[in-house]
Amino acid sequence: MKRFIGFFLAMYGLGMQPHFAAAQGKDTSIFAFPIQLDEYTLKASREGWDIAGFIRRIQQDTTFYKAFKTLHIVPYTATNDIRILGRDNETIASLHSKTQQFVANGCRSMKVLEEKTTGDFYDNKGGYNYYTAELFAYLFFTSKPVCGENNIVAGSENERGKGELEKRKWQLKQLIFNPGSRVAGVPFAGNKAAIFDEDIAKRYNFKLVLAEYDGEDCYLFMATPKKEFRNEVVYNELSTWFRKSDYAIVARDYSLSYKTWIYDFDVRMKVRLKEINGRLMPVRISYGGNWHVATKKRERAQFMSVLSF
Repeated sequence: MKRFIGFFLAMYGLGMQPHFAAAQGKDTSIFAFPIQLDEYTLKASREGWDIAGFIRRIQQDTTFYKAFKTLHIVPYTATNDIRILGRDNETIASLHSKTQQFVANGCRSMKVLEEKTTGDFYDNKGGYNYYTAELFAYLFFTSKPVCGENNIVAGSENERGKGELEKRKWQLKQLIFNPGSRVAGVPFAGNKAAIFDEDIAKRYNFKLVLAEYDGEDCYLFMATPKKEFRNEVVYNELSTWFRKSDYAIVARDYSLSYKTWIYDFDVRMKVRLKEINGRLMPVRISYGGNWHVATKKRERAQFMSVLSF
């Protein structure tokens, strides 16, 4: 059960470091995994734009990871809304809060400015009654000062402490920033998460087009399952907007679902980033999901966090 929850927490996470061979022009077979291009990207490739080089840059991207690490070293205010839903999508428990993070002397701390809850959001000991709430708190709240953090990416994605809890955190980090990899210890679905492995990639369509996000030109890279494989894959959509000027990730959408006799889930997530004082920062994170584990009650939930700096 702990392994599954660790996997599910990670599936809620936010990142990609894909592993696929290269790109190709429209309707050709030059590369291992075809990528459909729109008129703009096809013309650019014919005029010398190095698509394979762009794909390699995607593989090496650290901007998304760094944006979230930067949250640990800057002050910000967040408005948070978490809703636990019933069978008919009615709200049965909720939390609405406003939190403020302070940074001083190399440490961050957080203060709850406002909080309102309904239903059985908390248990009698003040803990969380729902896994979605527990996940949200793990990702965005801190109840005590945390010191000595930085936003250096190099090598940090491979850091792993000792003990079972640290192992789960390490697995979470790997899935957040490398969801194209196989997921060890997850029954039935672990290998299916590796959408850039050759045996899984052939079940997907890949597309690269020019698109606008927040007034800037971007390259939108999309992975969606082929029609005949929709019931055999984990990712229903993985879309990422790369800023054209520097290839930094500025937005990402996820949609994942899978069903076995042990568990099932259907999760959707959107992350939006913006440059604040020269740093790329998450400014809006939304989630909607429905999941169930054998012996546990089905959990339907939504959350949104809007951050200001």
